[in-house]
Amino acid sequence: MNKIFQLQQLVLRVIDENENVDRSQAPPLDWERIHMISCAKVGYLLAHERGIDPILAACACAVHDFGRILTGSQQNHGPAGEEPVREFLAASMLFQPEEVELIAKSVKNHSKKGEIGTPLEELVKDADLIDYASYGQTFKRQEQIDRYERLTATNPMSSLGHRQG
Repeated sequence: MNKIFQLQQLVLRVIDENENVDRSQAPPLDWERIHMISCAKVGYLLAHERGIDPILAACACAVHDFGRILTGSQQNHGPAGEEPVREFLAASMLFQPEEVELIAKSVKNHSKKGEIGTPLEELVKDADLIDYASYGQTFKRQEQIDRYERLTATNPMSSLGHRQG
């Protein structure tokens, strides 16, 4: 099996282990399962367009909400996931240390939709928005709306039926 599938299996186990976490401040775990897999697929496709390693991109997208999975909170879930995802990825033995660092940084910064980061961070931010919108979800922050509008204006492939609520 490839690295993406192996990582997703491990993340699904972490999700299962967190069934008892209070989720009143975050989406349900079924959303985490679906979003983890579909966001990785979007990231894989975007990576080919952008000249980024598609396996690394898909894996970064798969774990970008790790903090929310562990804490059950939307608030500050990016920074909350940075160290736990670093430890999780290192323990998985699927990644080189420099890959772990790139992914951990993208987890930490993926919610900062109005800021510019590394190419991998930017890809994770975009895949997150595209995937979220593809399920008919509406954005709550102006920086999300602005980024999605810029993204879809320059890349028709990315426009997957986002509706403003």
